[in-house]
Amino acid sequence: MDLQAELLEHPYSVYDRLRDSAPVCRITGTDGTPAWLVTRYDDVRAALADRRLSLDKSHSKGGGYRGLALPPALDANLLNMDPPDHTRIRRLVSRAFTPRRTEQLRAPIRATADRLLDDLGPAGTADMVAAYAAPLPIIVICDLLGVPEDRRLDFRTWTDALITPDPSRPHAAKEAVSAMLGFFTELMAHKRSRPADDLLSDLIAVRDGADARDGDRLSEDELMSLAFLILFAGYENTVQLIGNAIHTLLEHPEEQARLRKDPSALPAAVEELARYEGPAPLAIRRFPTEDITISGVTVPAGETVLLSLSAANRDPARFPRPDLLDLDRDASGHLALGHGIHYCLGAPLARAETEIALAALLERYPVLEAAGPAPRWRPSLRARGLLELPVRYDTQHS
Repeated sequence: MDLQAELLEHPYSVYDRLRDSAPVCRITGTDGTPAWLVTRYDDVRAALADRRLSLDKSHSKGGGYRGLALPPALDANLLNMDPPDHTRIRRLVSRAFTPRRTEQLRAPIRATADRLLDDLGPAGTADMVAAYAAPLPIIVICDLLGVPEDRRLDFRTWTDALITPDPSRPHAAKEAVSAMLGFFTELMAHKRSRPADDLLSDLIAVRDGADARDGDRLSEDELMSLAFLILFAGYENTVQLIGNAIHTLLEHPEEQARLRKDPSALPAAVEELARYEGPAPLAIRRFPTEDITISGVTVPAGETVLLSLSAANRDPARFPRPDLLDLDRDASGHLALGHGIHYCLGAPLARAETEIALAALLERYPVLEAAGPAPRWRPSLRARGLLELPVRYDTQHS
C-alpha cells in the first residue's frame, strides 16, 4: 500500500480511514522501502514505551526503512540508541534542558523575539516562517550550544536539504551531511582550544575531563553526534511548532483574539496547538527485537515500525472531536513531543519558545491575518511544517 501521496495531500483524512480500517498497515516508507504504520492513540502510546521496539539499527533485518543516512560521526546519537548507552548519554546532557534552565532562558528568548519583530516594523506583510518562526529557534539553540553567528544560516540550509529533499538536486542531502560533518569537526576543534560558557564546551569537558568516570565518558563520535542532534532537533521541531501554531491561529481568529486578551492561557494553548498540528508526523523508526502483535497484527522481528504521532493526536477515542481546535481542551497526554524514555529531551525549551513567540507576536500586533493564497506544506513525512507563511500585520487596529 503506497499512501505517500495521499498522506502528503490529505494526511488527517487518511489517518481517519486507517484508524478505522487498518490501524497497523504495510506502507512504503519515505525512502521507498517497506514499513508498518501504526495510527491509533493507544497503540502508538504503548509502542513508544515498549522496550521491544528498538531504535538501534542493528536490530533491523535489512531491506526496511531506516531513516536518514548519516556517517558514524553523526549517527551515534540518542535517536539510534537503546539503554544503557541511551541512559548514559541522556543523563549527561539532560541538565541543559531542565525546567529550571529553561526558565533562565525565557528572558533571552523574549528579547530575541522582540528583536525579530522590531525588524519587521509596525506594519506590513512578511513570511512568518522565514522572518520569525525559523530564526528564533536557530538563534536560541545556537546561543545555547555556542555556534558562531556567521554559520547559522548554513545550518538552516543543511537541515532543509535533509528534511525536504529537492528531487531536482539528488545529491543535495549527501552534500549537506558532508558539510555538517566538516562544520562540527571545525567547531569541536575551536571549542577545545577556546572553551566558553556554552553547552558544547561543557560537553567537551565531560568528554575530555580526567575526572570523568569511564562509565560516563562520551566517545568522540558520541560527542559529535550529540551536538548534531541537539542543534538539528532543537531547531527543526521548534520551527514547525511555532510556524504551525501561528498558522492555526490565523485560521481561528476568535482563538487568536482570546489569547491576545488573556496571555495567561498561552501555556495550555500551546499543548492544544501541538496536539492539533504537531511538528513531526512520525516518531523515529523502530525495529522489533522479537515478533510483536499490535491491534491484532503480528509484526515480525527486525521489520520497520513507524508510529504516527499525528494520527494518534487526532484519534477521537482519546480526544473527542479531534479536528476541532479547542483551547479549553485538556490536551495533556498528546504525543506531539513523544512519550517514554525517548520523550523529546528539549520539550521544555520547545514549549517555552513557542509560548514566548506567540505572546510577543500577539502583543505586538492586534492585526494579524493571512496574506495571499493558502500556504504550502512541506512535501515531507518527516516534518509537518510550512514552506512559507505570508502574513499581514499591523500595530494599529484596522
